Amino acid sequence: MKRAVLILSGLFLAISAFSQADQKNSVAGFRPPSVPLVTHDPYFSIWSPADRLYDAETVHWTGKRQALHSMVRIDGKTYRLMGSKPSNLEPVNQTNLIVNPTQTIYYFANNLIRIELTFTSPSLPADLDVLSRPITYITWNISSADGKSHAVQLYFDCSGEIAVDQADQQIKWEISDLPGLKAIKVGSVDQPVLQKRGDDLRIDWGFGWIAVPESQQPDRTVGAGDQLRKAFSSDGKIPVFENPGFKAVKDGFYSMAVAWNIGTINSAITTRWAMLAYDDLFSIRYFDEYLKPYWRRNGMNMETLLNIAASGYPSLIERCKQFDKNLIQDLTKAGGQKYAQVTSLVYRECLAAHKVTADQKGQPLMFAKENFSNGCIATVDVIYPAAPFFLLFSPALTKAMLKPILDYSASTKWKFPFAPHDLGTYPHAIGQAYGGGELTEENQMPVEETGNMLIVLAALAKAEGNASFSKPYLPLLDKWAKYLLSKGFDPENQLCTDDFAGHLAHNINLSAKAIVAIASYAELCSMSGKADESKIYRRQAEEFAAKWVTLATEGDHTKLAYDQPGSWSQKYNLVWDKLLNLNLFPKAVIQKEIDYYIKIQGQYGLPLDNRERWTKTDWILWTATLAEKAEDFESLFNPVYNFVQATPQRVPLTDWYIVDNAYKVGFQARPVIGGLFIKVLADQSIWSKWFKQGEDIKSND
Repeated sequence: MKRAVLILSGLFLAISAFSQADQKNSVAGFRPPSVPLVTHDPYFSIWSPADRLYDAETVHWTGKRQALHSMVRIDGKTYRLMGSKPSNLEPVNQTNLIVNPTQTIYYFANNLIRIELTFTSPSLPADLDVLSRPITYITWNISSADGKSHAVQLYFDCSGEIAVDQADQQIKWEISDLPGLKAIKVGSVDQPVLQKRGDDLRIDWGFGWIAVPESQQPDRTVGAGDQLRKAFSSDGKIPVFENPGFKAVKDGFYSMAVAWNIGTINSAITTRWAMLAYDDLFSIRYFDEYLKPYWRRNGMNMETLLNIAASGYPSLIERCKQFDKNLIQDLTKAGGQKYAQVTSLVYRECLAAHKVTADQKGQPLMFAKENFSNGCIATVDVIYPAAPFFLLFSPALTKAMLKPILDYSASTKWKFPFAPHDLGTYPHAIGQAYGGGELTEENQMPVEETGNMLIVLAALAKAEGNASFSKPYLPLLDKWAKYLLSKGFDPENQLCTDDFAGHLAHNINLSAKAIVAIASYAELCSMSGKADESKIYRRQAEEFAAKWVTLATEGDHTKLAYDQPGSWSQKYNLVWDKLLNLNLFPKAVIQKEIDYYIKIQGQYGLPLDNRERWTKTDWILWTATLAEKAEDFESLFNPVYNFVQATPQRVPLTDWYIVDNAYKVGFQARPVIGGLFIKVLADQSIWSKWFKQGEDIKSND
């Protein structure tokens, strides 16, 4: 492979030609708050909360330790690559980091050796079989830095913390020989499948796996992690596995470990790779059913899946590289290089906040988890901000996240004329949890959730060119549209999705959502052969929009609420008027809003409204997407980019922070971060291209 030589920190770092292209796609000096490593679903999501991979222990998205370690031994001296232990070992200097949509790539070098360490989670949205696999490939590409030969051994371990909620839980393990693979699996002793529900939880059923090609001649073992790492650092070997019985993870932080005696390396690249996987057995309780993960729908088990994934390693790595390259090009075209960098960072974050399962017919059902807000499952006002991601990439997944809400709303389990807030508390989708106790209209978000559903359904119909998905639900949708006609224009003292800000009557942004949603329903009627109904709802939406402009406007901007002079707020809901080509609101009104926002925004972004100095990452992007001029979009987005760089909380990118100091208020790793992809939907050619790639997927192959 052709290589070029770069001088980095006084070191010579040779990287592949494709890796050079990767670096051109990244913004120089970009610093993620936390780096995605292993990202599949709310339970299998591991991150590095540090600038350098060896500066801190890796953690679950919640911040609880789920330690991964890697070391390399060169000519008898051991160095650290990943994890902060053993702390007495000198690290191989990390020289670069690139975060692409499906890959995270670390570069290391010293005067002896170069290493490219890549985490690949093949989250390819046009291939649900591959996307739903809970397997990340970890690849080490190693070569000599000084032109001389060196004796090299390599080490990797994964703590048993991956399979428990709390470190005092006992684990069991098994060494397995699979066809062509050497494997280890670890799981809790108790195996309480789908017994717990809540927010700040880790999975404690199923099994974590490490699998390595037999051809690489790995050694493998399970034991106290500190002892294993000490043994390897001493002589490049790990002790032979002995079964000591059940152990609590905290008793020496029991780990699965593999080691390779690579032998002599030179300037040619030597590769070793492993698979880190998690088999959750069952994923979601959906009323009276336990749903399996989508990849298991046709009787697949983890042993077989690991063999399929191993045989597909070369082609999947190349597919991911090409996917990333193509997507980054389009993200850059849509919003610029900084926008491409931030959306590349959150690509896997969005997906890892969802779980793709299969129903009894093998069709996909996808459930979002409301991470670090209240732990709800399938939350409608989380689906709404996350929707741009799925509307861009996958018709199948868009439908898979909408169908559970629609079916619940159309059943006898739901008694209200408006849309629900959620389906329960993750991973139990057994009926709305938000509001607590007896549900009433007052303790819900009626206009909010009803508008959300109608808008997203209309966006799906626009992307597909038909309303076939919505058509069976038209009686339900008509009931919702009628509710918005009566309650939507001037909402009562209701909560909206920004419920942390409290109740607000006469909410103008919520009113805008209702108006856009009524027009969205008119579009669905038109596409379903209901021309008369379409005209009625369209005419009402137009009348409301004209009235909205008159009552909402105050000088050079619009107010927060109809009855609050001297106020203002982001009107992010208006973005769908633009994206759906509804043309309800005058462009001059929108431009005045954009001009006002640019004038009053803070150092790290535009506040949500005049009441507080906090904001939402997703809503700023929606507001910025209203801008017709690229320079206006950049004026509103660049402070968000600066926030990503500056925020001191080293967690998966938050969507709720203070615009004056970049401090996180709350929330992290939430599905709503997919809302940052909304700018791409404003370019119809890019939207159509990516949507088409996922359009013909047969979800029950």
